[in-house]
Amino acid sequence: MHVPVWIWAATVAGLLILIAVDFLVGRKPHEVSLREAAWWGVFWVAAAALFGGGLAWLGHGEEAGAFFAGFVTEKSLSVDNLFVFVLIMTRFAVPPELRQRVLLIGVMLALLLRSIFIALGAAVVASFTWVFFIFGAVLVYTAWKLVTGGGESEEEFHENRLLRRIRRTVPSTDDYRGTRMFVHEGGRRLMTPLFVVVVAIGTTDLLFALDSIPAIFGLTKDPYIVFTANAFALMGLRQLYFLIGGLLDRLVYLSYGLAAILGFIGVKLFLEAMPSVGVHPPHISTGLSLAVIGGVLAVTTVASLTIGRRRQPASTHSDLEPPAPTDEGTRSSG
Repeated sequence: MHVPVWIWAATVAGLLILIAVDFLVGRKPHEVSLREAAWWGVFWVAAAALFGGGLAWLGHGEEAGAFFAGFVTEKSLSVDNLFVFVLIMTRFAVPPELRQRVLLIGVMLALLLRSIFIALGAAVVASFTWVFFIFGAVLVYTAWKLVTGGGESEEEFHENRLLRRIRRTVPSTDDYRGTRMFVHEGGRRLMTPLFVVVVAIGTTDLLFALDSIPAIFGLTKDPYIVFTANAFALMGLRQLYFLIGGLLDRLVYLSYGLAAILGFIGVKLFLEAMPSVGVHPPHISTGLSLAVIGGVLAVTTVASLTIGRRRQPASTHSDLEPPAPTDEGTRSSG
């Protein structure tokens, strides 16, 4: 789908307006209730539904289907992000009333970094179709790790190189100073822990994008659809954190569901790349992809909350404590 520059500009402006409304409504630091998180969660899902419906109404049915498939895929893969977000919040002892602000700014940083990644990926895909063989291999390997337990469960958060460098080189305070990321004290400009947490959220999410972005390129090569699906999925991630934080350790079969989705899309990528070597296999339609993704997620969730619940003792964790490792599978980035 050819998207003029002004449509891109209007889309980005519309997203910024929605983000600004979200920011202004919750500008006062406070502990988010389940009711508030549910309302905002519905808001972002409804916004995504209106956007996809608008594409279909304008006669772009195929693109609308790809958007919904990409949105559902990114949303499901982003659940893995929540495990790490919980660990980061615990590692840095973020006060409950500041967690909403941390997630909003951190997710915005993540979206900015993903946009750069998407632009680079789109340029590569447009020039080299064979790169789908690489993308497909990455997804199949990730799926294999999820099923076999190749990805170790993360029981604590490990700072990446960027965070370690920031903490070593920038003078910082020992405690939080409200929503301020920098303060002036004793003639010096000091960084607060809030800045470090925001950077941790944004940069850690980029690691998850290393397989989630190739996954959505397996559903559509249109960078506009890839960007918007990622944007709507990420902006609703903050509410998902508050809504299902306490359920994370009960989604014991989630890794198997994500493995099935990544493996399916990986195979689809291989099929997409085969024409570059003179082979023309059957095409997997967007409708079939959406049906497979939705079906796998439904089965995985129901199985986790029924079968998995009977096989595990009742969780004693609060909704903001790190989940305990389970025997049903280990976590991996998604």
